[in-house]
Amino acid sequence: MAKQDKETYDSYEKDVYDNPPAGPMGVHRGARSAASRAMPYVIVIIVALLAGLLFWGVYSGEINNLKMPWSSQESPTTSSAEKGKSGESKSKAQSDSASGNKTDASNADSPTDSQQNDQNADQNAEQNVEQTDNATAQQVVNTGTEVRVVNATNITGYAQSKVDVLAQAGYTSVSASNPTGNVPSQTVVWYQNETDKATAENVAQTLGISNVQQSDGLVTPIVVVLLD
Repeated sequence: MAKQDKETYDSYEKDVYDNPPAGPMGVHRGARSAASRAMPYVIVIIVALLAGLLFWGVYSGEINNLKMPWSSQESPTTSSAEKGKSGESKSKAQSDSASGNKTDASNADSPTDSQQNDQNADQNAEQNVEQTDNATAQQVVNTGTEVRVVNATNITGYAQSKVDVLAQAGYTSVSASNPTGNVPSQTVVWYQNETDKATAENVAQTLGISNVQQSDGLVTPIVVVLLD
């Protein structure tokens, strides 16, 4: 009678699956720590605080004063620029104030335009008076000046008659002569120098002559040319 073998667990050769690790296997999870269990609650609290701060910043307007990390480098420059502008504004205001004070002081010290015009008018009047006095002193009628009367007419003794008129007026050096060279187109009294002008005008007035001219190259200081 053959021996009947019974196959059991111990009949098979041992392998890696016969020594499973201790503890739960497969879909089972191990126990979590207290920190990992509390982390979701901490995140919820932090998010709630941040939301509250954001709402407060928007409502109060303080969010505009918040400086982002990327704008931290621009802040000193902006502050310096604002300080520079403020300093320039103050300097300009001080300069304007100083110039205004100087202008006020100069306006207070300087005379008005009307006063200056009056002073200039007085000075001009004084200068005109001085010039008139000098001209009067220089242009004095000198009855001793030599006067020559030229007869360019066909009337005999006409020049001598004018000499007598001047002699009666006080002239002491008057002579009559005939024309030589060019003769003017009308009766005229010529004088050589500016100092003889007053005397020449007096001679012309005495003889009833209206034409008085200055001329160079005269033999005598005053020449009277008589024409028809």
